[in-house]
Amino acid sequence: MPRIRILQSIAAVDFSWVPGELVDVDAATAQAYADGVRAELAEDTVPAGAEKAAARSRGGGRSRRAETR
Repeated sequence: MPRIRILQSIAAVDFSWVPGELVDVDAATAQAYADGVRAELAEDTVPAGAEKAAARSRGGGRSRRAETR
């Protein structure tokens, strides 16, 4: 089953896809949508660093505890 990466929002009565979503579809649907505008064919592997955690702040913001007096 081919996998496509959605580039533009696509919706119908029974589904909706948002940009960035990876969807497994049949070959005919993949050929219809994977035109480089609405979607593109996607690799089966996840690119390195795709699920990287957000960088932590190194300070410079508010204090850790609110001071109440």
